[in-house]
Amino acid sequence: MDYAVLLSSRERPLALVEYWPRRMWRVYVFDDRSWRMQMIDLTPHSTGMLLAHRNTRWQFHNEQEYSSFKWAVRETTTVSADGMAEVKSEFAGPRGTSTEPLHAGSSDPSPVRHFLVQVEDFLCPTPEFGNWLVFVPFLAQQGHEPAASVILSDGPEGEGSGPLRPTGIGQLFSPGARDTQDGPVVVELVQAGSLRITSGQLAVSDPGWVKDPRTVAVPSGEFPVTVSLLRTTRGVNVAAARVTFLDAPACEWEMALRPDEDLGLLGEGAFYGVGVDTGVVAFLDATRTVIEDKLDEDLFIPLESRFILELSGTEPEPNLIAFRAGRGDGSYPVWIGRTDDGQVACVLVDFQLHA
Repeated sequence: MDYAVLLSSRERPLALVEYWPRRMWRVYVFDDRSWRMQMIDLTPHSTGMLLAHRNTRWQFHNEQEYSSFKWAVRETTTVSADGMAEVKSEFAGPRGTSTEPLHAGSSDPSPVRHFLVQVEDFLCPTPEFGNWLVFVPFLAQQGHEPAASVILSDGPEGEGSGPLRPTGIGQLFSPGARDTQDGPVVVELVQAGSLRITSGQLAVSDPGWVKDPRTVAVPSGEFPVTVSLLRTTRGVNVAAARVTFLDAPACEWEMALRPDEDLGLLGEGAFYGVGVDTGVVAFLDATRTVIEDKLDEDLFIPLESRFILELSGTEPEPNLIAFRAGRGDGSYPVWIGRTDDGQVACVLVDFQLHA
């Protein structure tokens, strides 16, 4: 679905990001007066990134002109996928405003210039929902100077904003150091092995309570499991775990629901999640069984000194990959990431230790 996100600082707008159908993006950038002075249209590029295809800037003489959007100068830069750039400058002479050219030495009232550019200079990553840091470099084009480390946090949404949304998932699986509101953290990614799915149903469950797991329909086969560790001054915890089914970005996220669960019944920030009573969560095939009498010896005791453990199954029988829940016992959301054509790209459980 289409949506818009406002990036602001100290209650002052910096950029408005819009996502449209067909994977199109538009970014409006504001100056220090909170005037909308720039519009950047981005389209998908063959590299999988976004191309800043069109960049429009305006100049206004005064607040009255801005309020009525009677610009004095408009400059539009268009970049094609093969690196051909066109810059067109327009001047509002008929309105009685300035007809001075935007570039010194130009006498044409609407000069158009063509030249080749490096396409790489006009590309930016395609963000997962919540990972708005990719748009921060555009702020410098209006004179905003981001700090060495930028902290993004959700602002208040007001009453009735609905159930929990998958905000910040991209950051959970982006390794490296960063600053947060709770202090510096380091995200480390650990490859936990391959999960064998034989039934076409992935189960996400506390391994001590596998009789009623949360399931997701997925392809059969073997798929990599990645665990995100969050290192802080207080220690290291598992922040999230993910099974990847397709080597393709997740364009949309949805909460994993049981047939009798209704998102419309959830209050603000609420979710249906996987229940945890043993401090451990596991990915497993829905047909995989466990021997409860051996769980302490085979799983829970070993996980006291490690973060991840695999219980193998005799091939072609499914295995089980378990990991410690970041906050211990409780309930945690399970998210399904889908490609733009609706296929399951990944499934992850978020322990809500946001980086």
